[in-house]
Amino acid sequence: MERDIFRYQFKDGLDAQAIEESLLLAVLAVEGIHGRCAVRLAGTFFFDRNNRACVIDASTEIGRHVAGIFTGFLQKQFGDEAFQIDRVAKEKAS
Repeated sequence: MERDIFRYQFKDGLDAQAIEESLLLAVLAVEGIHGRCAVRLAGTFFFDRNNRACVIDASTEIGRHVAGIFTGFLQKQFGDEAFQIDRVAKEKAS
């Protein structure tokens, strides 16, 4: 099975707390769709305040939903130019 991973990098000057809150709101929205237990079991994401980066494993439907909702929130809140999304090379899950 391959893992599809997205890495978000944020420009300096953005409010790290606001970014993290947007991620948590995205997760909450996905919990509303899939349920809290399913998100806890299949949702993999990490926000690194020090490096102004976020990583989301989008290899599951839950991960894809978190990534899509989070991206939408970021676009509305900060604009398209405030962050960059890179698809980390697909890696084989062991």
